[in-house]
Amino acid sequence: MSQAKLIGLLVVVGVIVFAIGVVRSPMSLAYTVDEREKALVIRFGKVIRTADTPGLRFKVPFIDNVRFFDSRILTLDAPPQRFLTQEKKNVIVDWFVKWRVGDTLKYWVSVGGQESEARRRLEQRVRSDLLAEFGKRTVRDTISGDRNEIMDIVRQRAGEEAAALGIEVVDIRIKRVDLPEDVSESVYQRMVAERARIAKEFRARGAEEAEKIRADAERRREILLAEAYGTAERIRGEGDGKSTAIYAEA
Repeated sequence: MSQAKLIGLLVVVGVIVFAIGVVRSPMSLAYTVDEREKALVIRFGKVIRTADTPGLRFKVPFIDNVRFFDSRILTLDAPPQRFLTQEKKNVIVDWFVKWRVGDTLKYWVSVGGQESEARRRLEQRVRSDLLAEFGKRTVRDTISGDRNEIMDIVRQRAGEEAAALGIEVVDIRIKRVDLPEDVSESVYQRMVAERARIAKEFRARGAEEAEKIRADAERRREILLAEAYGTAERIRGEGDGKSTAIYAEA
């Protein structure tokens, strides 16, 4: 690359950097909001307007202060936590939340625009809702059948609560539900006993049905034998009658 081209490239880069710096500077008359951001303008400690769509906007230098917030979908991946079920048994639940800034003004007022505080408040609310739902269900319910129902209920409830913080809950997912070792063993033994009971019931029903089939077959056999014997006796009687008639004619 020639020296002239290199100088030209450096000038272009410098102009771009300068433009960005000026736009984001307190001295600037303008500021830009890109597609990954939301912003609000503060004047003398009071929010005077919000900017939720991308574009170039204007402000009063030195007086207006612009705060930017990430508008992308963020992930709150909570550490696995213990919840009590209806039988007062512990289950270990691993869950996460997909969320983003919804109402910029509420977000600023409720959590000061601090993502860490928003995460803390959101985790607290979702944990509370999960605790309530797991407390209504048995271990078996939480492991086998009710997980989707729990997620739907908590997603709606937490979404309504988070909206007051300016947070939009996009999704809530339970990644897995595990049992502590002591609970796992007791549940396993109970499941084994339950399956043994069901198998015993099926065997008993099978034996009962088999006995009914044998009894029915025996009854049909006796009926058929009786009918066959009656038919044979009738034929024999008819034969004897004809034989006697023939002898008499002879």
